Amino acid sequence: MYRIGIDLGGTFIAAGLVDESLRILDKLSVPTNAPRSMAGIADDMAALAGKLLERSGNFSRGSITGVYTVLVEGDDTNEPIADTVRGILDGHIVLSRALAHANHYPAIDVGASISRLMVEIVPQEHRNLASRIRDILSVYEKNADLVAIGAYKPGSNRKLDFALSKIDAVNGFLTQEIDESFSYEQCLAQMEQILK
Repeated sequence: MYRIGIDLGGTFIAAGLVDESLRILDKLSVPTNAPRSMAGIADDMAALAGKLLERSGNFSRGSITGVYTVLVEGDDTNEPIADTVRGILDGHIVLSRALAHANHYPAIDVGASISRLMVEIVPQEHRNLASRIRDILSVYEKNADLVAIGAYKPGSNRKLDFALSKIDAVNGFLTQEIDESFSYEQCLAQMEQILK
């Protein structure tokens, strides 16, 4: 496995390309007729993925933050390696080719990305704002085709009307130039402004 490590005084950040390592090892186990897990990879590969990825975490002498990359063919985030890794990690960020083609950077698919630790590290107010932003994205995405072909009649769905009134502001909030930066407080203020 390709690995880069940075020691930051008690906190170790590990970055790795997980998918290729596991795919190669999985292919090596095929000739041995190794039992396959429900995810479609060899049981020993699922166990290896668990051992590898669960080395990250908080410990009595510091913590290890892992940043792992899983590349998938054809944007299939449900393929066996990606699905196994997603089930082990505390969160994942999904990059979208469609967003990148629409010049939306960073091309993060907010609806497909998740943090299981968010409830432990941000206040309730932040979680409520984030949830409402995700709702706007979800409602818009579910109805984008109707709106695009002109089949939606404004006023017939209150939630969609609200999403349509906010989607440009939400997409503006989710995009960022390479030389831009925002503080945590600025982000919260922008979210509050969008949701007024």
